[in-house]
Formats: sequence, structure tokens, C-alpha cells
Amino acid sequence: MDSPSHTVLVVDDDAAIRFLCRVNLELDGWTVCEAASVSEARTAVSEADVDVVLLDVHLGAESSLDFLAELRAEHPRLPVAMLTGSVGTPTLEGVTVDAVISKPFRPEKLTATVRSLAMRLAPNAR
Repeated sequence: MDSPSHTVLVVDDDAAIRFLCRVNLELDGWTVCEAASVSEARTAVSEADVDVVLLDVHLGAESSLDFLAELRAEHPRLPVAMLTGSVGTPTLEGVTVDAVISKPFRPEKLTATVRSLAMRLAPNAR
């Protein structure tokens, strides 16, 4: 399989989920950045050439939905998939996401979703 050679940002306050995502995405050929908070995610987006964002719905006291709205305003073409432990829909409180990945997830679902988002929504993706 061809390596995507792109970067995915995983934003989740649960270190185990970030690790699980990192391992599976790196095995699929992705470069992975991690963030445990909205402030770390803002820094990562501003410093790295991020192609896809995986964003947990619940980030402790911080609002992932506010951050999602910021991403949409500042980077409207950046694909975002929400990670959620509850049954989700593609629209969360009026903010549209590109995909929803329900926890627990199968590694194949994670990698296939990220790959699909990169190819469909990032026209410069290889």
C-alpha cells in the first residue's frame, strides 16, 4: 500500500486514545502530531502542515466544539473527524464535521476514515 505521507493531528485528553491512534496511523504511513488540549491543538495547527484533524468531542473542561468552529473559520478546507463515545451525527451543535468515529473503534475504521478524508477533501493529497 502506498504511504499517504501526510500529517494527522490527534486531539484527545486521553493519552491511551492518542497512543492507539498514533500507532495505527503510523503503521498506515501517516505522520502523527498529538495534542491533549485545545491550546496544544492550536499550536500544532499553526506550526505543522496538518492534513486531517481527529478531534475528541469531550476535552475535559475545554470546548472541542468551540475549537472546531475556530478551525472551520480559519481553515475551512481542513478535514475534521470527531471522535466520540456516544452516538454522533455529522452535525454537532450547528457545526458540520466531515466524519464521526465512534469509540471504541476498529483500527481499520480509523485509518480508512483518515485516508478517505485526506483524498476527498485535500485536493493536494497524493
